[in-house]
Amino acid sequence: DTMKASGLRVDSIAGDFKVNRFQASDKPGDIGIVDYILCCVKAWQVPAAAKAMKPMVGEHTLVIPLQNGVEAPGQLYEVLGEDKVLGGLCAIIAFKAGDGHIKHSGGNPLIRFGRLDKRADQRVNRLSEIFNRCDGVKSSIPEDINIAMWQKFLLITAWSGIGAVTQAPIGAILKLEETREMLIEALNEIYNTCRSRGIKLPQDSIEKTLQTLEGLPKNSTTSMQRDIAEGKPSELDVQTDAVVRIASETGVETPINRYILHSLRPLELRARGAMRF
Repeated sequence: DTMKASGLRVDSIAGDFKVNRFQASDKPGDIGIVDYILCCVKAWQVPAAAKAMKPMVGEHTLVIPLQNGVEAPGQLYEVLGEDKVLGGLCAIIAFKAGDGHIKHSGGNPLIRFGRLDKRADQRVNRLSEIFNRCDGVKSSIPEDINIAMWQKFLLITAWSGIGAVTQAPIGAILKLEETREMLIEALNEIYNTCRSRGIKLPQDSIEKTLQTLEGLPKNSTTSMQRDIAEGKPSELDVQTDAVVRIASETGVETPINRYILHSLRPLELRARGAMRF
């Protein structure tokens, strides 16, 4: 309702702007069948979103999940069918400052997507072309979207967990020897978990991840870290918990990620109303 009345305001490091003319609805059935759906809800909201979007999915519709984590495509498969769902990810540091108000505080906006079975699909190419005609957004179709999703999972999950436990921004985490060491150990655990699943992340993935983190604004934090600090439900279950769950299936030890998970679990349960203290 706020966006319908006042538009969408975006405060961005690349230049502020406002969108006044667009269509918005909270009733998928009123919209009808569309060509593409970008699934941009929190990762723990994907199962409910999959059911809600069914009236918008037709024979040729493609759904692109952009969540943190690696489990959203499978959750969408279960409701919509495998042929309707791509793998996808986005990279940006942004947050909701208020109703109809977004703040983009870091990172060059990037979106990557593709078929998980690596098949060529003209609909995928067409969507990438649409994004690349937009100012300020880069789009690409990786050779293997599985690898691309795990590369982001590696970065965001280790950073989110260490950030949430320490309540520190990335600059402080990297500067302090003890927290930097924890971050590197968490990255190694996630990397080993990924490789144990047959996902062939490049051998220099941890080095490149650290380089990416070093290039961010020093006050940067993750959405999971901010949600936990603000007492909101977070993506703990689809980030750190997912690492521990997947690793346990393949016999990979994850002591740092397990410590993070156990340390943050009480806060997550309180945020969801399952524990009081």
